[in-house]
Amino acid sequence: MPHQPGDRRGPTRRTFLKAGGTLLLSVLTPLPARAAQILAVRVWPADDYTRVTLENDSDLKTSHFIIKNPERLVVDIEGLDLNPELKSLVAKIQSNDPYIQQVRVGQNRPGVVRLVFDLKEEIRPQVFTLAPVGEYKHRLIFDLYPVQEVDPIAAMIEKGEWSSDGVPVGQPNVAEQHPAPGLPLPDNKIPAPGVPSEAVPRPDIAKTEPAKPPAAKPNEKLVRMLTVALDPGHGGEDPGAIGARGSREKDIVLAIAKRLKAKLEQHPNMRVMLTRDGDFFVPLNKRVEKARKVDADLFVSIHADAFVKPTARGSSVFVLSEKGASSSAARWLANKENQADLIGGANTGGHDPQLASVLFDLSTTAQINDSLKVGKAVLQQIGGVNKLHKNAVEQAGFAVLKAPDIPSILIETAFISNPEEEERLNDNNYQDQIADAIVRGIRSYFAKNPPLAKSRLT
Repeated sequence: MPHQPGDRRGPTRRTFLKAGGTLLLSVLTPLPARAAQILAVRVWPADDYTRVTLENDSDLKTSHFIIKNPERLVVDIEGLDLNPELKSLVAKIQSNDPYIQQVRVGQNRPGVVRLVFDLKEEIRPQVFTLAPVGEYKHRLIFDLYPVQEVDPIAAMIEKGEWSSDGVPVGQPNVAEQHPAPGLPLPDNKIPAPGVPSEAVPRPDIAKTEPAKPPAAKPNEKLVRMLTVALDPGHGGEDPGAIGARGSREKDIVLAIAKRLKAKLEQHPNMRVMLTRDGDFFVPLNKRVEKARKVDADLFVSIHADAFVKPTARGSSVFVLSEKGASSSAARWLANKENQADLIGGANTGGHDPQLASVLFDLSTTAQINDSLKVGKAVLQQIGGVNKLHKNAVEQAGFAVLKAPDIPSILIETAFISNPEEEERLNDNNYQDQIADAIVRGIRSYFAKNPPLAKSRLT
């Protein structure tokens, strides 16, 4: 059978006629396929799940299975040989990892590497690949989820931030669901109660205990608790924007969110849930889902803007738009933020497209109107701390703001791409000032727009 163009098998023997009729034979030996190369190994432990990432130079084929008693996850990766980078995975498993006890790496057979994860409990694995995007090459992802999905309220109860009857620890039990008759506002000349500024990056903020408010007086009329969901943008595989000095957006916004949480919880009728409290990735739809699970009255996403020109500066507040962006810059920013799932590595096969469609379609005019009100209140307060990029709340199709029943805003605290603002974003005093301003804006909004009894969509 003659060799056809494009036939990869090809002949293993070719014949040549030398002048004079002498027949020469030349045997061609096929070259062995080059093994894929592991370029980087990363581990992201978190209460929600642990992620292990193998970044490599080509797409990898895998198979995996679970072994019981004791619990183990076994993964075979084809077309791969052991290299020092892959071996380094063993040392990257931390003793406090919630789900992985240790990992063993070995050459199972030629061209096949086997990973064995010794587990601390039964898990539900998701193994998938990601195509190259941004600075990343091909990625092989192992997401190890607990069989019982972590519930945000249960996690806060375990941490002592929320009592089992739904009231934060140290706060009075509000049995009656009355509207708030008007929350006392702080004097703008007097800083709101805050966290003292000391050392960057203030990791101790993560351990800050909620303030103990004074007990309610016997005849004092109680108001229902207000729940705020704070969403530090990016995280884990997704660093967000990176400043000229190497500052990462994901680190700065987490620090600001933790300060903001501590300040809000110093007020007796407010409790806070963080969509992430560490350096791990949360898909955009999961951030919205977490806020809805705690029946949040407000959703605040915290970011640090970046632009192609380092001269861009100022703070901004954005809300959802269903009719197009309010400016080309707002549209550009929304498109960039909505790519977080691609950079961070969301498993699209694990999403429920019907649920996502419902959340997106149910975004109502009432939600957007309420979001505009709180956005204006916060923007006014931030304007006293930093120059505003725009003097009005802007609108665009941010995926993370599409909870149908929760007023939602996205705050760009400053431009991390501006060298001066990058320096301010790393300053404890500036982080405190921004957090104080956001607290004043939120309290001003709730004082003028007291929430009624809960009646959320299910």
